[in-house]
Amino acid sequence: MKELRQRWFGLVLLLLFLGGQNVMGAVDTLNWNQRQDRVDADITSWDTMQLLEHVAAATGWQVYLDPDVNHVVSAKFKDLPSGEALRHLLGNVNFVVLPQTNGVSRLYVFRTTRQQATRQVRPARKPAQPIPNQLIVTLKPNSKTKIDDLARALGAKVIGRMDKQNAYLLQFADDAATQAAREQLAQNPDVQSVDVNYPVDKPPQLQMAQSGSPELDLKPKPNDGNCQLVVGLIDTPLQPMSTNLSAFMQPAIHVAGDVQPDPSQLTHGTAMAETILDAINAKTGGSTSVKILPVDVYGNNEMTSTFDVANGIVQAVNNGANIINLSLGSTGDSQFLHNTIKQVAKQGIPMYAAAGNEPVTTPTYPAAYPEVVSVTASDNTGKIASYANRGSFIDMMVNGDNVVGFNGQSYLVQGTSTSTAFASGMAAGLADSSHVCADQAQSLLQKSLKPASILKQ
Repeated sequence: MKELRQRWFGLVLLLLFLGGQNVMGAVDTLNWNQRQDRVDADITSWDTMQLLEHVAAATGWQVYLDPDVNHVVSAKFKDLPSGEALRHLLGNVNFVVLPQTNGVSRLYVFRTTRQQATRQVRPARKPAQPIPNQLIVTLKPNSKTKIDDLARALGAKVIGRMDKQNAYLLQFADDAATQAAREQLAQNPDVQSVDVNYPVDKPPQLQMAQSGSPELDLKPKPNDGNCQLVVGLIDTPLQPMSTNLSAFMQPAIHVAGDVQPDPSQLTHGTAMAETILDAINAKTGGSTSVKILPVDVYGNNEMTSTFDVANGIVQAVNNGANIINLSLGSTGDSQFLHNTIKQVAKQGIPMYAAAGNEPVTTPTYPAAYPEVVSVTASDNTGKIASYANRGSFIDMMVNGDNVVGFNGQSYLVQGTSTSTAFASGMAAGLADSSHVCADQAQSLLQKSLKPASILKQ
């Protein structure tokens, strides 16, 4: 479980953007009207980096920060001009706004000289917008209502089913029909909850590496009879592995329909599977009984959804997975996905998720849920990678680079996805070599990492 104590940064709040000019959090708010040059703020827990991320998002300015400047922001005011607002927000820290003749203005925040402001601040990411005309409907246990009858009455199609969880994905003709159905469902005594469905983008295509990758020489061994460790890999489709690695793979589950991946291009799922096996190899000395259960939640699509990710997690657990790898993420905060994760966590199943590949502090889900171990990436010096998310929701930092082989070619895989695969693989390998069950894997992993890599105790 994640604790609330800070390590690097203050509490990260989910932000809602209004009209491209308003930035609002669940508690802290910043409303920046550029046209009228007026700012409202009510902030108590953002740090300097978080504040400037939201300023950059609201104004479009290029923002640069002195890396040594970081303090908790506390300010409450209304209708101040931007210059005066920045003075209230930044306190005793120096700043200067430089208009550009042929470009956007630049804001520099520094201790003593502008040259100290060397870190460019990325704009805070906007939360994902729900997929239009879709609702996730969960019926109460023992409900006599049949989802097909309910969907027909609402003029909807059932396009996703999780029957054991009484959860269904409904699609409507248009926004008006969706809103009308939501109002009706709110009055239905057999309906437990109604949620929106968020998109989860497909990981980027992987690039060939210049350096070669030695073939992984990992040998299977019989399970010692204590616990069979199975890593559920919730990802894109898996391709056939080399003969020596296929022994560690269980039959794949396809949530989004059967698919035949392009045999000429390494998929993200295949790269993550090999990265997990690399980590297992390092922690077991070259032989293991750990298996990987691939769960494809993307199919041929360019994105998946929080409903399908939740479905993939459930199917993985129902088929024996007791460690879950989620090398994916979205800015959409899905209550349905969170509820699913809570139920899995109650079974003592550790879940590892990618923090995100933007150097911001805004949350990525499911990594930001407290039941999940959130993993960000380190570079080859052991510091946080330049591209990696650095929010306060993050639990640990693991190497973000790996080189994997496919069809005689080497591919560089880089990012918090790779870090997550390393983390889940190390946890599984440590549990296997220690002859313990998956519920002890995370504690073993924490003990094995350097203190600087564990961001929260």
